[in-house]
Amino acid sequence: MDGLVTNVSLIAGVGGGGLDRSRIILTGLAGLVAGAFSMATGEFTSVSSQNELVRAEVEIERRQLASYPEEEKKELAAAFVDKGVEEHLALEVAEQVSQDHDEALRLHAQEELGVDPTELPSPVVAAVSSFVAFAIGAIIPLLPYLAGASSLYLALGIAAVTLFVAGAVVSRLTAQPIWYGGTRQLLLAALAAGVTYGVGRAIGATVR
Repeated sequence: MDGLVTNVSLIAGVGGGGLDRSRIILTGLAGLVAGAFSMATGEFTSVSSQNELVRAEVEIERRQLASYPEEEKKELAAAFVDKGVEEHLALEVAEQVSQDHDEALRLHAQEELGVDPTELPSPVVAAVSSFVAFAIGAIIPLLPYLAGASSLYLALGIAAVTLFVAGAVVSRLTAQPIWYGGTRQLLLAALAAGVTYGVGRAIGATVR
């Protein structure tokens, strides 16, 4: 969605500004590459920072387990009680779990931080996934131009159909009506592309 909305808006802007087919292709491809790398680097940095924060918090928890083992057992038992386990059983489970320091640390991290330190997301996978997803979306409005067409409206039409279908597919996953998801995505993208087209047309007229 990001790639499609970004590039169809970019193409609408430069197309409204009066650029010819070759310049629109150049602009669209530049937008694809720049946007894909921007998404990838942003995801990599974001996920890496998140993982680093989690590891720092887990390390604090590790030191607390070593320094205050009894207090930490009581905290873990209290978490089990909150989930409906009887108090005496919760204390027994916490005692047994605490014999395995790694498992105790994992459970404390899950209960107090809401994460499993053994299953942190990969920054590389996140970056590559974002790059590929953005590039796939961004290439769609360029397809007519790459095939030899010069019509901005054809590119906008293909993008519109794709946006509606993509929104409809997402709505199926979230149990929303197909028309609602498709129309919502189409209208939001149309707003972005329409504003950018107007800006491009105004600037293009001024430059000329």
